[in-house]
Amino acid sequence: MKLGILGTGMIVKDLLTTIHELKIESIYILGTQQTEEETKSLCEQYHLDGYDLNYDDLLKRNIDTIYVALPNHLHYTFAKKALENGKHVIIEKPITANTFELKELIKIAKTKHLFMMEAMNIHYLPAYQTLKENIHRIGQPKIVSFNYSQYSSRYDDFKQNKIHPAFDYHKAGGALMDLNVYNIHGIVGLFGKPKRIQYLANIEKQIDTSGILTLDYGNFKAVSIGAKDCKAPVMLTLQGDQGVLRIDTPINQLTKFEYINNQNESIIINKDENKHRLFYEFKQFINMIDYHDEMKVNYMLEISFIVSEIMQEARLQEGIVFDNDK
Repeated sequence: MKLGILGTGMIVKDLLTTIHELKIESIYILGTQQTEEETKSLCEQYHLDGYDLNYDDLLKRNIDTIYVALPNHLHYTFAKKALENGKHVIIEKPITANTFELKELIKIAKTKHLFMMEAMNIHYLPAYQTLKENIHRIGQPKIVSFNYSQYSSRYDDFKQNKIHPAFDYHKAGGALMDLNVYNIHGIVGLFGKPKRIQYLANIEKQIDTSGILTLDYGNFKAVSIGAKDCKAPVMLTLQGDQGVLRIDTPINQLTKFEYINNQNESIIINKDENKHRLFYEFKQFINMIDYHDEMKVNYMLEISFIVSEIMQEARLQEGIVFDNDK
């Protein structure tokens, strides 16, 4: 892989701490006039091959894959341009602001025989794969409850009418898109598409600052809670008629979980390999591209599309409309 990275935000800095462990031939990064010093500093610190401040200049370089790590509302336009220039695309979560954008990107990628993937690390974590293998232990699922509630320091600014992208409906923000997306991916990755959903959100300034999403799977129900305006101890549970699986971390940081049967006997299953949580997904992205694993790419895109459908329906139920929808 020859990689071009768009952005210098927190997720990019996270990735750069583990990038040296991955088989990437060259890495260039795109900054802006305002972030040039920071971009240059990242290049030096992590021994990258260079940087650009103009997207067209980056696309002219000898790279085959673009990683879009920009604010949500920019994912579509920057990914589209990368695809039109013959580059594979990895898009940070959420993959697009709505399903219309996602459908068009999928169409372009397939027409040009390129790969597109959502950087949702959950599906590639060893512990998540092991969780899938152990889901049978609970018997028939009954109640699934995922809660990712994390008070955002930006909420203080939000209350003072200083709006950051994560709280901006103009920029496809909100608790659903920022935090609950992890829970939804985790649930869909385990159980597939629900029969119906309902979203009940706390709305301020036309955006959801927190909310409760219910997913009806017919013979069991799931609850997915995401909050940026309040916090709670993290606990995820998958309850069935034979026992419960309990997780004490957000699903995107999963390294271990506990199984407790109906006799109150428990076992802890630990799959912590002491790797950064982003290592696993990028290792798989490299393999998918290098070995042209179209089947795996399409399977992961199906999950991304189901999640996109769920989030779009959920927010529209609560009247949350993004500029990208217009």
